[in-house]
Amino acid sequence: MPNRNFLVCLFITLGLWGTTAKPILGQALVPHIIQLNSAQLEQTGLRLAEEAVQLARFQQFELALSRAELATELAPNSQQTWALLGSLYIQAEELEEGIIALEQAQEIDPSNADIRFVLGRAYFQKADYGEAIDHLRAGLKFKPDSPGALFDLGNAYYKRGKFKRAIARYEEAYELEKNLWPAINNIGLVEYEMGNVDDAIGKWREAISLDSKAAEPLLALSVALYTKGDKQQGFAMGEEALRLDSRYANIDYLDQNLWGERLLEDAKRFLATPRIQETLAQIEDLPPLSPDIVSP
Repeated sequence: MPNRNFLVCLFITLGLWGTTAKPILGQALVPHIIQLNSAQLEQTGLRLAEEAVQLARFQQFELALSRAELATELAPNSQQTWALLGSLYIQAEELEEGIIALEQAQEIDPSNADIRFVLGRAYFQKADYGEAIDHLRAGLKFKPDSPGALFDLGNAYYKRGKFKRAIARYEEAYELEKNLWPAINNIGLVEYEMGNVDDAIGKWREAISLDSKAAEPLLALSVALYTKGDKQQGFAMGEEALRLDSRYANIDYLDQNLWGERLLEDAKRFLATPRIQETLAQIEDLPPLSPDIVSP
């Protein structure tokens, strides 16, 4: 049952709380009549959306989501409220609900590139790379100079096995944002999967030159060097990378970061070596794996 006090406060806030009508002869009771004002409802919906944004910034996603849901009810013709709701659903990993809300936003504002970009990312998370590509390309028609969308499109092409197209999109993204080391890093990932190990190594060195604290290209480089036979440099760089961010010791995390099959297999062998296992034990304060279950 709705909380009556809450509803009263809401109607007062909206200026919608009615007054008692003057009695007409013969009437025993005249009910209160609330005159709903769509403009006021929409403004309240937009205010709720602003609150949801603030709550999301403080990681209070459940509260943010509830406000965003109400915002869409009060302002159903606002693309902002639907886009916010969709983004929060996606943040909560409720992809189907997120896509439905974002498509509603797109229907209201079909030329809004940012909505299409978020839809593209949602479909990417759903592993529907074809739909991701379609939405990202559609958005780029309206906003072609978006490095983030170009980077996402590169990722979608990469997952579809369209390596040359992926590299081209990463290069375009980097041209627009010269400190975007992930674009250079991912070119390295693609090159490695294509068997171009030296080209991949060159790209990872370039990515490291852009950000010396970027653990991913440093670990990828260390794996490649170790696999090529330069074990000492590979170990040294790998230890540095894992001290920067030990999450990269998790194969599932590497997979989520789009490491391909070839690089993942080489990473497994590298991470299973006694030296790297000992390093991880020091980092995580955990006992190293038994020598009989790691590769020499």
